[in-house]
Amino acid sequence: MNILIILNDPPYGTERSFNGLRVAKAVSNESCKVTVFLMADAVSCGKHGQKVPQGFYNLELMLKSVLRQGEVLVCGTCMDARGLIDGELIEGARRSTMQELSEHIINANKTLVF
Repeated sequence: MNILIILNDPPYGTERSFNGLRVAKAVSNESCKVTVFLMADAVSCGKHGQKVPQGFYNLELMLKSVLRQGEVLVCGTCMDARGLIDGELIEGARRSTMQELSEHIINANKTLVF
């Protein structure tokens, strides 16, 4: 089964992206192919080198967990609008396009938006 999860919110300050990644990790344990698409302020979730207070969740680590069995795509237009360059993304995440997102939507058995 193909699951697409689209995240829109920033990595910290709300828990929507955190909860979306919790779902991504949970379903990837069920032998589903999971694709996470980061757009809008969620592109910052894909930035490497995140430092958070001890005991606080770290979305970089959560995305790396998803990447073990899935895919993380990042909206290139949203990256450009926020000054994020390809070299700042965590290893395994990659710049993507709306065209590629539309293909994933068409091919997904389920699409979840956070």
